[in-house]
Amino acid sequence: MKILKNLLRRTWIFLLVMGPAFITSVADNDASGVASYTVAGARTGYSLLFVLTISTILLIGIQEMSARLGVVTGKGLTETIREIYGVQIGFLCLILHIVTTFSTAVAEVAGIAGSMGLLGVSKFLAVPLFIIALFLIIYFWDYKILERFFLTLTLFYFCYVASALMVNPPWEEVVYRIFVPDIKAFLKREGLYLLIIIVGTTITPWMQYYLQSSVVEKGIMKEHLPYVRLEVILGAFATQFFALFMMVCAGAVLHPNGIRVESAEEAAMALKPLAGKYFYILFSIGFLNASLMGALILPISSAYAICEFFGWEGGVSKNFKEAPYFYITLALYYIFSAFFVLIPGMPLISLMLISQFLNGVLLPLLIFLMLKVANSDEIMGNLKNPFIINLTAILTVLFVVLATIFMLR
Repeated sequence: MKILKNLLRRTWIFLLVMGPAFITSVADNDASGVASYTVAGARTGYSLLFVLTISTILLIGIQEMSARLGVVTGKGLTETIREIYGVQIGFLCLILHIVTTFSTAVAEVAGIAGSMGLLGVSKFLAVPLFIIALFLIIYFWDYKILERFFLTLTLFYFCYVASALMVNPPWEEVVYRIFVPDIKAFLKREGLYLLIIIVGTTITPWMQYYLQSSVVEKGIMKEHLPYVRLEVILGAFATQFFALFMMVCAGAVLHPNGIRVESAEEAAMALKPLAGKYFYILFSIGFLNASLMGALILPISSAYAICEFFGWEGGVSKNFKEAPYFYITLALYYIFSAFFVLIPGMPLISLMLISQFLNGVLLPLLIFLMLKVANSDEIMGNLKNPFIINLTAILTVLFVVLATIFMLR
């Protein structure tokens, strides 16, 4: 009886703590993520599924460090960098963060337009309505309600699980490729490029900003760290679990037919005649949900960062009078993102490529700065980085640097 009570108590504490790490990880399966995974599946089938295994390990290491920094310092990443490394380095990181999150936010709004277009709704109607709705949701809901809403949205990612079950792929081959890499695929230029894209869309700078700030806003304490670590692991596995089914959908239907696609919208249109109307609807709903998650969280990440750097009040639990610049930042993000998406002929793919390159510049810098803080005896005490986290972070930096160099070739 005592064991059961203890288990129930621990489960209850975990549910109270759960939110920031899980939401951050799963939200990374945004519009860009859906596009990356479906394109990879369409072009290589199941050959690159092993990449998800590797990126899960890397994601756990980086996210655990981010969450622990927030818990121990009680400050967001921007504030931490500014106070420890100075205004100049802090401002450089902030500018890079604003540019990368804005270009990615444009991609999220474009994802909303594209997914609603797949469902037969004009982007000129869908984009303004959704943008207004997203801003009002953040403005009127406090952190607890917004967090529950985010967690509810993660359930819609099961649309991809249902879609994969509908096409009944060869599960033995799928499971085999999760654990055994296809060396031939990795040696090809396209396979290497897609590998870079998959890892690049899994670990991004905005995630570190959002996670650390949301941990602080939620008020998670040091005694909750074991629960935070468990949440980080579950979140990483969840995001790669859904990514797996995205790749499987495209790998099972498009790859055998030799259909190459450039975006999630193209994939959905190509899948419709091959897999059926219901598959098409599920895929489109999943894509809309992924775009909404990204469109909600990325502007919040930037609003956190800007307010922390300038010492302004910020946070979704505050009202406009308490945190005017926080909400002004959100409004500007939504207005300009919608403006870019609704401009005819806007080169959104080029914008996404620029964003990926800048992410490749910013992420190694951020991880380096985080590592110095996370290994400081003075700041972290006995909660400084263990060897395995340092190794994971260093491997991530090396990979991102090499990937960025490869993209410039």
